[in-house]
Amino acid sequence: MNMTAANMEPTAITDPPARGCSLLNVQNLSVAYPTQRGAVHAVRGVSFSLGRERLGIVGESGSGKSQTGRAIMGLSDSRAQIAADRLEFRGLNLLSLPPRERRALRGRRIAMILQDPKHALDPVMSIGRQVVETLRTHETVSKVEARERVLDMLAAVQIRDPKRVFDLYPHEVSGGMGQRVMIAMMLVANPELLIADEPTSALDVTIQLEVLAILDRLVAERGMGLIFISHDLRLVSSFCDRVAVMYAGKVVEQLPASELARAQHPYTRGLLDCMPKIGARRHPLPVLAREAEWAA
Repeated sequence: MNMTAANMEPTAITDPPARGCSLLNVQNLSVAYPTQRGAVHAVRGVSFSLGRERLGIVGESGSGKSQTGRAIMGLSDSRAQIAADRLEFRGLNLLSLPPRERRALRGRRIAMILQDPKHALDPVMSIGRQVVETLRTHETVSKVEARERVLDMLAAVQIRDPKRVFDLYPHEVSGGMGQRVMIAMMLVANPELLIADEPTSALDVTIQLEVLAILDRLVAERGMGLIFISHDLRLVSSFCDRVAVMYAGKVVEQLPASELARAQHPYTRGLLDCMPKIGARRHPLPVLAREAEWAA
């Protein structure tokens, strides 16, 4: 593929719907975990809305990115204390939905690609069986139809010879192919919202760009909303429409990806300053400053 993370242009998609038509509305979301020394607040007052667009959530490890995504999905640890003024998907209050309805929603209308396919995929089930199981959990289809749809989905994520891969086990495929299988599994039921939690972090640059191109094309073709979680600011700025920067469990700044260079918050400016610059001679290397009031 003749592209780089810096010059990759997202495929044009429809503008975000009006507020009343948004896919997801998050207002003042918090996630806390009780400990012997008191509650640890992993997510604190996070607010954003999402239409049919790509929203990148970026920040360093421990900033609350993945916890935000898991809270939306209903996949937080059982000890988590989750609260929000509003956590709605298509007008449905996710916090008040009965567990059975929340499970039916998960995977069918909202899906999440987890970080490491080697841990997310069941090692004792063939790849095809796992994707078929996902489809038949949410739709009433015959085994023959399910198999054909899964083969089509594997082909859609650019897996060569999908019939062969269908019968393989997770340990028999590469990391890049495993990530494509995860994408196929999450998209086979045609969700309206996709949360991708660092889907390219374990991949080399070439495979990373291929996976991004697949996501870019499928999101555009299907008109889905996408939350792309990453620690790579350059990658997010080149792939997403909007960027939300998180620090210490809070969103400190939100802005269009095209305007990232004009960010105002000192933490965002610090992240930008720390990005490598080809040909630049910088000594000493910049260090990301942290102020106590940013976490207040």
